[in-house]
Order: sequence, then structure tokens, then C-alpha cells
Amino acid sequence: MVDRQFIEDTLVIATHNTGKMEEFKALFADFNFTVLSAAMLGIPEPEETEISFIGNAILKAKAAAFASGKAALADDSGLSVAALDGAPGIYSARWAGLNRDFTLAMGAVERALEKINCHDTQADFICALALVWPDGHAISVKGKVQGKLIFPPRGKKGFGYDPIFQPNGHTVSFGQMEPETKHNISHRADAFAQLITRCFSFSNDY
Repeated sequence: MVDRQFIEDTLVIATHNTGKMEEFKALFADFNFTVLSAAMLGIPEPEETEISFIGNAILKAKAAAFASGKAALADDSGLSVAALDGAPGIYSARWAGLNRDFTLAMGAVERALEKINCHDTQADFICALALVWPDGHAISVKGKVQGKLIFPPRGKKGFGYDPIFQPNGHTVSFGQMEPETKHNISHRADAFAQLITRCFSFSNDY
């Protein structure tokens, strides 16, 4: 995927997840373009049919770029638990059910570990980002943060599996962290930093 500089005045974030949208708004706060969500534009979310984080991110970004006629950025992220062979992985949202109840999802992770009588709680949060232009040009990156799972869930900040994930080098979960701290160390921040280098180095200058 050949790098391309983003010089547009609007970027569509291909999500209906308000938590993700808030993180992206914070990450792009210092850039000189408008950030809109697919939800704000009435663009439906496509079915995630790929078998990798990168594949699903590209799929979602393409759908939003083609529907809006503007460059679109999509995120596909999830929790990967070593003892569960990487599950829930790309199915992280599905573990939360149709109502996206992550209290149920976190309980399902805990029960899965109990079922195999495993005390290894090593886990990664993984984030794939894909930036797609209306002409189909696509760039993707993948970020990761390593940590461990903690039960019961702690904290009400963040979203998704944040209350059970404690990043290495810290004594609190993502659910307990202040958003600014999480934004600096998260899997999304890792992927974002890579994408900035490849596509947004001139976006502050126009």
C-alpha cells in the first residue's frame, strides 16, 4: 500500500460507536480538518465478513468512503487473550451480543478462562486502522498494547473491555484511567501514531 498524504478538509470516521468516535475526535483535535462519523451522515455499518482486523477495517472504511464521497477512516479492534488462542479477537463485539452489552462479554471471557482452569491472564488489545479514499486507495496499520486481564471489572471510564484490561506498567485498568492517559498508551494510539507518520504529516500545515 503506497503512502498518500491526507490533504482533504473532511475525514469520515466509519463508526457508530460513540466511545470510539470520542477517542478519534481527541486524537485529531489538533488537526485542521472536520471529523464526522458515519452515524452522523446516516451511513449504515456493513457486515464484517473478513477474517482479520486489517480486512474488516478496510471493508468498513471502503463502505464509508464510497457512500460519502470523502476519505474515510475505520477501526477494527478487539481483545486477544493468549490462553483462549486469541479469542475473542475479531469477534470481540459479537461476544457482547446484539445489544452490545460488554458486561456480558467480560463475563463470557472470565467464564471461558474458568472453564479451562487457566490462570494465565496475558492479553493484548489490538487495533487496525484503514484509511480509504473515494478512488479506492487504501492504507492500513496495526497497533497493539500488552497487558493482563483483571476480574472483577474495574472502573466506568472508556468502553468495551476496558474495565478488565490492565496495560503493562500500570496498576489500574483502562476503565479506571483518565481518557488522556489511555489515549497516550492505547492500541489505538499506537496505530494512530503509525498512520500519522504515513498520511498526516502535512495535515497541520495547510
